[in-house]
Amino acid sequence: MRVAVLGCGVVGTEVVRLLTTQADDLAARTGARLELVGIAVRDTATPRDAVVDPALLTTDAEELVTRADVVIEVVGGIEPARSLLLRAIEHGASVVTANKALLAQDGPTLYAAADAAGVDVYFEAAVAGAIPIVRPVRESLAGDRVRRVLGIVNGTTNYVLDRMTSEGLDLDQAVKEAQALGYAEADPTADVEGFDAAAKAAILASLAFHTRVSIDDVDREGITAITADDVAWAERTGYVIKLLAIAERREEGVQVRVHPALVPLAHPLAGVRGAFNAVFVEAEAAGELMFYGRGAGGAPTASAVLGDVVSAARHRVLGGKGPVESSYADLPVLPASSARTRYQVRLDVQDRPGVLAQVAALLADHGVSIEAVRQAPAGPDAGDGLARLIITTHEAAEESLAATVAAITEHEAVRRVLSVLRVEGV
Repeated sequence: MRVAVLGCGVVGTEVVRLLTTQADDLAARTGARLELVGIAVRDTATPRDAVVDPALLTTDAEELVTRADVVIEVVGGIEPARSLLLRAIEHGASVVTANKALLAQDGPTLYAAADAAGVDVYFEAAVAGAIPIVRPVRESLAGDRVRRVLGIVNGTTNYVLDRMTSEGLDLDQAVKEAQALGYAEADPTADVEGFDAAAKAAILASLAFHTRVSIDDVDREGITAITADDVAWAERTGYVIKLLAIAERREEGVQVRVHPALVPLAHPLAGVRGAFNAVFVEAEAAGELMFYGRGAGGAPTASAVLGDVVSAARHRVLGGKGPVESSYADLPVLPASSARTRYQVRLDVQDRPGVLAQVAALLADHGVSIEAVRQAPAGPDAGDGLARLIITTHEAAEESLAATVAAITEHEAVRRVLSVLRVEGV
């Protein structure tokens, strides 16, 4: 069974290591020996781990994919990855990819090409590293009806928020620490602005709800506006802040979003620390399920890749085919304004009688019901004569809450709205 690898960075090197060191076990599991026929790289002269045989390196990826039975893509990005995978499929190869960006933007093109060619597309490593979540949602829950997927799917942002919570760091300090440890790239934009999580949310929503969801359908908000003060107040009120990927099936369609949220300390996701990931699935028959583990890193991601390679290779040896795209439901993808959740609003107001009633009236005017109100002294930088209100609402529509906040901001008794955070997992 001829195997080609596209890319030899951190993940690609670990894939090669597993293919080499576990060759006998992999042969026993697939029914054929997996022969590594080439590794496509940009520069064959770049120093590499000793496990990588220099004789296998090539810069001609287009030629390499035409002589493989299984092509593993760990290059990332849209192009040339898309063209190379389509070329591999055209020449009869099954493909295994960890490319979340490509799948979230143009997965259906790959799925259709593979289906027409009678080959497999596997992508367990694209969503949460070593955590098996794609296969359970796509296959194990195929006989159930998934209602909701709630997940921490980006290890970098989880590490950053965790350090802000545990050590009181501000965002910039925590990001620099994550970069020093190799959790964050030199340019952390994809992580801290939520692009990485949004791509994974699109893939999970597509699988869970049998509906094509692209990254453009995902309402996205990163963590760059989160302050140390937000984190401290979250803890005081019984929550922890997490960047969540949320996909929900409602009567009128599917709603998918990524944003920072307050998670109750009693919820399983609240205890996910450091760079770990976790995905919480709610299904009608199965109930609540949680998948937890390392969501990134060379070895964990390579583990997921090799699991897919075994499946694809086994089908080629014994016959059969993996699951194809399931988009039969074709549910409408709802706009961000249709989202419904609880909120916590923190604001500084004039400390005088009647102000709380006036603020409560503004919420009521926009159909937003108050669940709880907490009053505390305003911060030392706020000035004299001010009080801090922390208002937690019942579930409300996103558009109603936005209109409410706009009205509150303009009220003469309100000095400033400090933060508006969604509350999830209640």
